[in-house]
Amino acid sequence: MTGEPWRATPDGVVVACRLTPKGGRDAIDGVAKLSDGTAVLLARVRSAPEDGRANAALCALLAKTLDAPASRVRLAGGAKSRLKQVAVGGDAEALIARLRALSK
Repeated sequence: MTGEPWRATPDGVVVACRLTPKGGRDAIDGVAKLSDGTAVLLARVRSAPEDGRANAALCALLAKTLDAPASRVRLAGGAKSRLKQVAVGGDAEALIARLRALSK
């Protein structure tokens, strides 16, 4: 998978993220390519990776950043990995436009 770290789905978008827990602040740090060429959205959260707190903080950060209801953002894969798939429900075109604005 190359190109952008998100893809449209019938319900919204799925975003590939690389999460840094205990990162000092909650922030999106742009888009990066991994060594295998996969594009990911770089995210950091203050929360520790214990009891799913970092995953919940990532979902909350994406909801706030994309102006999406928190109930429409969920972890779709990678619960115990730094590389995660986050599903965001809503209008895919509008969500992708917001994501593209983050990566500039």
